[in-house]
This record gives sequence, structure tokens and C-alpha cells, in this order.
Amino acid sequence: MTFDTAIASLKQGEFVMVYDSDGRESEVDMMVAAEFCTPEHVARMRQHAGGLLCLAISNGLAKKLDLEYMHNILANSNDLDSDSKNMVMGMAPYGDHPTFSISVNHKRTYTGITDSDRALTIKEMANLYNSDNPKKQFVSSFKTPGHVPLLLASDGLLSSRKGHTEMSIYLTKLAKLHPVSAICEMMDAETYAALSVEKAKKYAKENAIPFIDGKELYEFSRVR
Repeated sequence: MTFDTAIASLKQGEFVMVYDSDGRESEVDMMVAAEFCTPEHVARMRQHAGGLLCLAISNGLAKKLDLEYMHNILANSNDLDSDSKNMVMGMAPYGDHPTFSISVNHKRTYTGITDSDRALTIKEMANLYNSDNPKKQFVSSFKTPGHVPLLLASDGLLSSRKGHTEMSIYLTKLAKLHPVSAICEMMDAETYAALSVEKAKKYAKENAIPFIDGKELYEFSRVR
């Protein structure tokens, strides 16, 4: 299988839908390359996906920004007592470590939660990839806590972890775009659960959005 349609969509600033795999999260995420993110993208993810809108960034950029996983930040915090540290989730129920880091707002946002504010934060985060001094620009341009949770992709991408964080970053790299992507899980307001693969594929077909199966993407990455 080739992923040409998905790559073309990402390059044009359009959505791609990514299913991780049966027995993992079993969830479908809407994703868009962060460098093209507009308020319209955010509104659509909010209305048609409805999960938590996050920003996945490559391991390389995370290291340049000195970002850490939130579970490590909390586990090493002197402000949490030992009982509270028992709350820290080092491993999710599906067998992977969470990729959450800090959450941010760009300094030009107001509350940070509006479609316009989140699109600004997302796009400006993507712009850090081209910065001569990304760490300096990051600390001078963003505030935490904010309304855009950052997800840090594993160093080896799909060879290390097979989550939406890694899959979305792998796809941006295939498209030769900045390895920063906005992702949001698709929910089902009728069942109060994650949107089923069948319903997600129907939505993808009706809206002409490429649908990527994680297992096929993993096999593709393994061969490459």
C-alpha cells in the first residue's frame, strides 16, 4: 500500500485520519500538519472529532526545547509527597507510557482556548522548527499552563512506540513537512465512546479524507 493520498493531503494543509490498531487505544484521530493549522481546522476538530486537541512534536524538537514527559516531571517534583506520587501514571492501560508534556498558550493569545487562539499557538509552535534558537524563542513566546497540551514523540518513532503521537510525526516526515502535528481523537456522542472504525471510515469517505490504518503504516515503516 502507498500513502501518496495521505501525503498529498497533508502537504495541502488538509486532514488525514489515523487509526492506531485493534487492542491498543482502538481510536481514530484527525490530524493536520501544524504549520498549516487555521482556526477552521481547530473548529472542525472540536466539532467533528471532539476529543482532546493536542500538539505532537518530534523527539528532536522536544530535546532542543528541553521538554520532559509530564509523568517524569511529576515523579521528580519536590512539591508532591510520596502518596501523591502514587497517582503518577508511568504506564497507560494499553501498555505504553503517556506522551504528555506541559501545555502551552502563545503569548499573543487571550484565554488561549478559542479556535483562533489555539490555531495561533499550534502554528507558532510549528514555526519553532525553523528557528535559529528554538529554546530562546520558545521560552520568550509561550506561557504554561495553557490550552494546547504538547505530546513528545519517542526517539525511534514507530520502532519505539506505536501511538498516534508517533504515527502523526512519521506522516509529517514522509510528507517532508515540519515534524509537528495537531491531533484530536474522534468521539461518538451517541455511544459516549470512541468513534468506531466503521463510522470513522464512513466519515472519511463522505468528507474525502484519507484514512490510514496504523498496522499498515507500521509495516510500511518497518520495510523502509
